[in-house]
Amino acid sequence: MKHRIVVLGAGYAGAYAAGILARRLSPSDTEITVVNAVPDFVQRMRLPQLVAGQEVEAPKLADIFAGTGIRLRLARVTAIDPERQVITMSDGAGGLGYDTLVHALGSHGDVEGAPGVAEHAFDVAARPSALRLRERLASLDRWGEGGNVVVVGDGLTGIETATEIAESRPGLSVALIARRQLGARLSAGARGHLRRACDRLGVTVLEHTSVQAVEATRVLCADGTTLASDATAWTAGFALDPIAAAAGLEVTGNGQIIVDRTMRSVSHPNVYAIGDSAHAIGDNGRPMPMSCASAGYTSRQAIEAIVGRLTGRTIPHTKLIYTYNQISLGRRDGIRQTVDDQGQAKPAYEGGRNAARVKAGILTMALWATSHPTFGMPKRKHRLTPAPDTTTERTPA
Repeated sequence: MKHRIVVLGAGYAGAYAAGILARRLSPSDTEITVVNAVPDFVQRMRLPQLVAGQEVEAPKLADIFAGTGIRLRLARVTAIDPERQVITMSDGAGGLGYDTLVHALGSHGDVEGAPGVAEHAFDVAARPSALRLRERLASLDRWGEGGNVVVVGDGLTGIETATEIAESRPGLSVALIARRQLGARLSAGARGHLRRACDRLGVTVLEHTSVQAVEATRVLCADGTTLASDATAWTAGFALDPIAAAAGLEVTGNGQIIVDRTMRSVSHPNVYAIGDSAHAIGDNGRPMPMSCASAGYTSRQAIEAIVGRLTGRTIPHTKLIYTYNQISLGRRDGIRQTVDDQGQAKPAYEGGRNAARVKAGILTMALWATSHPTFGMPKRKHRLTPAPDTTTERTPA
């Protein structure tokens, strides 16, 4: 019987991991299935651009996995039974068994942050909601009477959403609500650059402000401020699906699966977590942040661990680092902020058109790598050992 590898989620982490595993492991011994709720690959880092009205490619997963031998099952995961090693899904087609599970379901917008968010705000972390916000903004532009857009949240997604909208739709009034100082995680120089960009684009910034409630036509702040809003974008935090916790996997308070250095669940050895789903400790001793960069690093480590354990090879420790933040400020401006080993911003930063080009190049490379998951990998496919022994595995000291 073939060893069944099931990958839950086909975002940056899941699609990449599935493709490389298919390249490196022999189909004579393994069977790889990817479960994803939608048929498209979602470029989550480009969703602020999509919201602003720009064209953002969403290639079909069936095309991405064509010729790899990967099976694609389009369904929403509803439960994991780690004792029976079975996944339950929304398509009603029966459970899916696994021998090795890769959990890459990632995170989604936290719409429970304030009353009225789920009913009246738009989540920018998912393509369907981003498309609805895009249409809403387009309709405001079509009316020709302007409109008020409020972006809640001053993380990277919030900053990019506000600046992309302001640049692409200058007829709309855009306000950005920041719980702390604008760009609090950036260096002083980068914060100054960000503020100048907001001024240039006409983005009104409210600092040290928290939202009390969101209504259909306004946003209520805790200090009594009321902002008129024809469209409210909610980017104030991300949440994880409770599926892992409900399955009995050991998780953190926010639902991330606690993993060892090889991305293997500390409570269930045949389960791996990557990307936003994993609580992984980086080489600096700090948890890896939720980011596309972390998705790449954790995926590579999980791939090496799975291949090593199944084929009896030494499991290398790949890099788990986080060295910079790359922020788009519209299509012609950006910030590249390097960080130190403690995750704090270094004084030096790069801002301007070149930083925007680098960010665009990173996104293009990420899409290309995902769309060609097996390119450049060794063509030799490894056979599995008869009975992988995880108790005597070889790992670097």
